[in-house]
Amino acid sequence: MSVEQSENEHLKSKFDRLTEQLMHSEKLASLGQLAAGVAHEINNPIGYVASNLGSLKEYIDSLIKLIREGSVQLPADQVTALKKKYDFDYIVQDLPQLLVQSEAGLQRVIEIIGDLKDFSYLEEAEFIEADLHSGIRSTLNIIANELKYKAELKLNFADLPRIQCIPSQINQVLLNLLMNAAQAIKGHGVITVTTGYDEHWVWFSVADTGAGIPAEKIEEIYQPFYTTKPKGQGTGLGLVLSRSIVDKHTGVLEVTSELGVGSCFTVKLPRN
Repeated sequence: MSVEQSENEHLKSKFDRLTEQLMHSEKLASLGQLAAGVAHEINNPIGYVASNLGSLKEYIDSLIKLIREGSVQLPADQVTALKKKYDFDYIVQDLPQLLVQSEAGLQRVIEIIGDLKDFSYLEEAEFIEADLHSGIRSTLNIIANELKYKAELKLNFADLPRIQCIPSQINQVLLNLLMNAAQAIKGHGVITVTTGYDEHWVWFSVADTGAGIPAEKIEEIYQPFYTTKPKGQGTGLGLVLSRSIVDKHTGVLEVTSELGVGSCFTVKLPRN
């Protein structure tokens, strides 16, 4: 291959990468606009439902007490017949479960709204010079209770230089990766957080001893609302948001994974 052909191939490859990045950015921008609108429209009615559900629980408890106290005034055989007619014992047993399930479903909707709102806030914060380790430690403090029942935490820290970033957003990325790592582990495992740097990059990685990700699913994990977690765990937006934040920092989010061994997500941020 001639020098000219080699340069043309290099330019074509660079053009293809830029085109892919542009399409990805446009897709995220559209998703951000949609997310902001959906979150705004849903937030208020969800607030009403959450408030009403709490009141409903109190009212039901009061009504059940009223029925039980009132039934004392009636003959025992009449009380038994009425309870049987209206399935009173079954309702009293089933109602708490229905309320718990409703609250769990509502909480999941609130989590999705929260993740959607994060998309609309991506452009609001400013870049500052920050110590990456400080953010990592504060994030680990926040999630400590979640991790201690799932995994042993190991830290391998290098002596990192300070970088320009939006600390709260980088912390959000780390939090998402740690939550994913904990949820990927069945039983009890190990989560390792490692930091390092070279001439161009400063990075941190989160490795777990979880189930791993099939090779054919690696790209799908960055699709909105895609999740491999059990129903009710995760919104399928964490990695999408993380990738958006890393892209905004002109960084790189990499993943390696092996089934039955675990996964490792690495976030690389430019030094300059």
